Amino acid sequence: MPIATVNPTTGETLHTFTAHTPEQVEQCLAEAAAAFAHYRTTGFAERAALLLRAADLLEADNEAIARTMTTEMGKPIAAARAEAAKCVKAMRWYAAHAESLLADEHPAPGDVTDSGAASARVRYRPLGVVLAVMPWNFPLWQVMRFAAPALMAGNTGLLKHASNVPGTALYLGELFQRAGFPRGCFQTLLIGSDGVEKVLRDPRVAAATLTGSEPAGRAVAAVAGDEIKKTVLELGGSDPFLVLPTADVARAAQTAVTARVQNNGQSCIAAKRFIVHTGVYEEFTAAFTAAMAALTVGDPMDEATDIGPLATEQGRTDLEELVDDAVRHGATVLCGAGRPPGRETGWFYEPTVLAGITDAMRIDQEETFGPVATLYRVDSLDEAIARANHTPFGLSSNVWTGSDEDVERCVRDLQAGGVFVNGMTASHPALPFGGVKRSGYGRELAGHGIREFCNATTIWRAAP
Repeated sequence: MPIATVNPTTGETLHTFTAHTPEQVEQCLAEAAAAFAHYRTTGFAERAALLLRAADLLEADNEAIARTMTTEMGKPIAAARAEAAKCVKAMRWYAAHAESLLADEHPAPGDVTDSGAASARVRYRPLGVVLAVMPWNFPLWQVMRFAAPALMAGNTGLLKHASNVPGTALYLGELFQRAGFPRGCFQTLLIGSDGVEKVLRDPRVAAATLTGSEPAGRAVAAVAGDEIKKTVLELGGSDPFLVLPTADVARAAQTAVTARVQNNGQSCIAAKRFIVHTGVYEEFTAAFTAAMAALTVGDPMDEATDIGPLATEQGRTDLEELVDDAVRHGATVLCGAGRPPGRETGWFYEPTVLAGITDAMRIDQEETFGPVATLYRVDSLDEAIARANHTPFGLSSNVWTGSDEDVERCVRDLQAGGVFVNGMTASHPALPFGGVKRSGYGRELAGHGIREFCNATTIWRAAP
């Protein structure tokens, strides 16, 4: 895949970028390692001042970077502005909280005296250069939820971004330089996916984090495992959205639309499978389908647009194949299931609701990355949970109910990294984010995220 900005609204190639040469990659690696040797010794106050300066710059650049993101991957402009603002919030949160999150831990004196210690503590120290392999769907936020904690912990970063968002990638590298971070602290590598392995195997790289597809995660994890390097993986998701008999059905249906089509439906944590109890199935389905069909598909730069184009032509083709396969195997189309009329250019796809999903359909097990929802009718909570767990993914989940007992059952039994009750899944700086099963391992954000790329060092001092 060439490194290029291709406007998904028109299909026009706007800019093509030359990949970094091996010599340029080597220079970046050398600068990252040299920067870490000094930067790791800086204090939290110094790092926070730099990160706050970067946050101020990003806040001032909101409109410009939002337009870059929308041009490169098609998200509605209002969503792009919100993404940039969310990054600013996370940067300021980590600047304020990193020191306390990484404070030395002291076991109770009585717990270690039998080891002959007068005292013992745990200190979190940075690992070194961390390679971040990031996707195009949230081209700013996915990077910042790694960069902010990693830099506050004292690590340095190398960013290999998706090849279709080079403008955003280059902006990020420049942002930290403009803020005054030491040279080499955070750099963008313009390389293709075929260049990742060599960088990851370099002894100067201590660890890696990847957000992306399951195949990409497998590839990075395999190389990192061979090199015995730490990784954090956030991969695909096919999140269930359970609507149970005591739910506020009208509110659930309204929220379900946003949960499914956020970011044009191209979100790992978007609700994708709507598992509805038979007692409220008809009511929910009618409201949800009507709201999905009423969404406005159009130019993402238009403030009135609800859904823009998919980011890539291949992405639309993949989505069409999943929908066509489901229909061939008996799925019922309640709305959509095609390219919107009058949109001859660009990679648009209609908001779609499919019912009657069975195990014979690929869409039952594969992730749908676009505005396509699948509906399941169930007769009990047991059946709802079984259906929710009936995929290889386990990123997050949504549960709509008025029953505390239902909530506790779902928290106990749903195989997911999150359970969001009477609301939609969202990431937040103060809450850990990640999944189980083939959705990956490790956590981003909160204290869990900042400690992922730290060396938890035991400090033991003998009694006199």
